[in-house]
Amino acid sequence: MPHDLRLLFVGINPGLVSAATGLHFARRGNRFYPALVGAGVLPEGVVDAADARPLLLRAGVGITNLVARSSARADELEPGEIVAGYARLSTVVASHRPAVVAFLGITTYRVATGDRRAKAGVQESPWPGTQVWVAANPSGLNAHATLQSLTADYREIAVAAGVVQP
Repeated sequence: MPHDLRLLFVGINPGLVSAATGLHFARRGNRFYPALVGAGVLPEGVVDAADARPLLLRAGVGITNLVARSSARADELEPGEIVAGYARLSTVVASHRPAVVAFLGITTYRVATGDRRAKAGVQESPWPGTQVWVAANPSGLNAHATLQSLTADYREIAVAAGVVQP
């Protein structure tokens, strides 16, 4: 985690490629890094996790997952794993105090928090001084989210965290 954590992206769990490489959103074709480039968080030309990691750290952006166990698909996780991951996340947030925590995956956020009516956007935060946002997961399995919609959502979140200028 960066020393001056402004924005913490929270993925669901590592996919198989991410688990093998130790890098978040590492599968070729994942839209996370292209969306961050479009949002102005990363410079043009950054296309993968290895290139992005040091730039994100310098910008005060961290990435973690709710569940540490890797799987081919998020729907292979048990609800109890997700709820336990949310409890562990509270420790990370208390320790690092990011301005914004952004959950990437509305369904997983609903399971984690028990708020079955949650919608994308700003949420009520359980952590004083930290905004909570929910946005679409960038996995290619999440077909309703486009690169354009991910870019717009991630930009809004990055602006709220002070990572990019409005």
